Order: sequence, then C-alpha cells, then structure tokens
Amino acid sequence: MRAASIATRAFFLIAGVGMASWAPMVPFAKARLELDDARLGIVLLCMGFGSTGAMPLASFLSHRYGNRMVMTTSALLICALLPLLTAASSAVLLGSGLVFFGGSLGTLDVAMNAHAVEVEKLHGQPLMSGFHALFSLGGLAGSAGVAALLGAGVPLVACAVAVSCLLAVVVAAQTRKLIGLEKVDEGAAQRTMFALPSSTALLLGCLCLVVFLAEGAMLDWSAVFLRSLRGFDISGAGLGYAAFSIAMASGRLLGDRLIVALGPTRVVRHGSLLAAAGFLLATALPWAATSLAGFFLVGLGAANIVPVLFSAAGRLPGTAPGVSIATVTALGYSGMLAGPALIGFIAQATSLPLALSGIAVSLLVVAACAAIVRR
Repeated sequence: MRAASIATRAFFLIAGVGMASWAPMVPFAKARLELDDARLGIVLLCMGFGSTGAMPLASFLSHRYGNRMVMTTSALLICALLPLLTAASSAVLLGSGLVFFGGSLGTLDVAMNAHAVEVEKLHGQPLMSGFHALFSLGGLAGSAGVAALLGAGVPLVACAVAVSCLLAVVVAAQTRKLIGLEKVDEGAAQRTMFALPSSTALLLGCLCLVVFLAEGAMLDWSAVFLRSLRGFDISGAGLGYAAFSIAMASGRLLGDRLIVALGPTRVVRHGSLLAAAGFLLATALPWAATSLAGFFLVGLGAANIVPVLFSAAGRLPGTAPGVSIATVTALGYSGMLAGPALIGFIAQATSLPLALSGIAVSLLVVAACAAIVRR
C-alpha cells in the first residue's frame, strides 16, 4: 500500500506538470497566432470541452479495464500531445490539439482520483489533500520550470519535449506500483457509465465547477493578466501561476491535518472566502507585487476545497466512487469549458480585471453551501 500511495502521488504530479506547463505557453500562442482576448478564449474553450467530454468515457474505461491502465495510457497521451501544442500553426490546429490534450487530462483526472479514493479507504485515514498537493507541486514545477527555461533562451518546442520525456520516465517507473483493479463485465461497465448521479453529487459538482473556474482562470489568464496589465515580460508572466501553485501546494501539504482539526465544512467555507479576497486584491490594486500576493491567496484559499469535495463524493452511499467522482469532475471541468471563453468575452466587453473579479462573487456562493460536505 505504501508503494501504491507513492505511485498515486506520482501520477498527480504528472497531471500537475502536464497542465501547468501549458500556462507559460499561452502568451506565446496568443502572440504567434495574433489572437485577441475573445478569440483566445474560444481556443482555450477547446481544452475544457475535451476534458468534460472525456469524463463519462473515463468512468466507463476505469470500470472496464481498471484505473491503472487508464491512468498510464492517458498520461502517455499527455506526454505526446504537449509538444504538438507548441507547433500549431493556426487557431484551428491549436484548438484541435487542446481538445485531445484536455481529454487526456480529464481522463487521467477521473481515473487517478478514483484510484486515490480506493487507496485512502484501504489506509483508513485522510490522504486526498496530500495527493492533490502533488498536483499543485507539479503545477509549480511545470509553470516555473518552463518559465525558467524560456527565460534562459531555450526554444519553446525544446521546453515541451524535455517536459514530455521527463514525465514519460516517471510513468514507466511508477505504473506497476498502482493497484490493479479487477475487470468487470462489459454490461456492468455500461450500467456504471450511464448511472444517474445523486442530487448530492450534482451539488458537489456545481461547487467544484466554481473552484475549477478559479483554477482555470489562474491557468489560462494569469500570465496574460500579468503580461498585459502589470508589465511583466513574456518569459516571466508565468510567475503568477507559480505563486498560485506554491500557495496551493503548501496548503495541501498541511491539508489532511487541517481537515481533521477544523472539519471539512470550515475548510471549504473559509477557503472560499480567502480565495475571493485574493482575486479582489490582485485585480483592484495596480501593482505587480499585490497581484502576485493576490494570486498566492487564491491558491491558499482554494487549496483544500477540491480534495474535500472529491472525498465527499467518494463516500456517497449507494453509488460507485467512479460514478460520483466522474460526475463531480465533469461538472468541475465544465468550469474550464465555459470559464476561459466567458472570461475572454467579458474582458473584451469590459476589462480583464473586472472579468476576474466576477469569480470572487461565485466563490461566495461556495462558502454559503459549505455545509453540504458534512452530510
């Protein structure tokens, strides 16, 4: 079980590195393809579309073939697709690549969280925040590492290839340590795929949608915000997501203890309020330092909300963890589906700071509904 726990953390790390490595590349894509905010939002929409569309299929595949095979295959697809994003010569090609890239990330997300629930149950103690901490550490390593390489003059394509090769090595080293779940018959897998989620799972998913919208805003728009409104150069614009990732990783490393001490309801409520304050600080004050501080608060506040929601979904009675987690994850990723485009359209009509400030209002709704995780 110790080996399975370490391997699970490794795959959370892979997902974080793979997703965050894309963040410093967004301004390059925007400049290379000469996209305005609205068109960039439409292109970024493809990543969320691919992620959300893959969720029901991921649940089916996990029950049919086991989480280990699904995790390994989707992780290798991420490694193959990341360099292709840097070479896209048109908005159509970039959007198409993001559909498959997002689909691979979404499939890995469902499978690795379902696997994490099983590992947590077998250990008999909270582990989910620790697993998600590795995702955040991966976000830090991916965004800061790629930004450092770009700052040193390494070509963008070479950066992507280096990241992909490193992740492929980790996949090869850890895949055999995952729990090998038994296959189920095809009919049972299909019934699981089309099972209706409970109302509690739907509400958990809606709360997850808001938090994923906040995380997606950090991923897709923090670099653009710092580049266009706070005077950062193109190689340093990824530092906003790095600050967010540092805070989120720090909060999640202590998250399991924090949940035991405060309870899940308080963690969700206070975290949502802190993240909302971070968005307002970053957008209301015109200085680069306060923007980075605001992004740090967003990461610190949002750190343990998603792990609590996922653990609550995995414990729902009468529902297979894969179905509940797929529901929560699919609704959550719909925040990434609608979020980038919505932020882009609002930014085009008003301003990017106003668009990001609107996320703070949504986080207040999460705080008001925090008691659902106690049921």
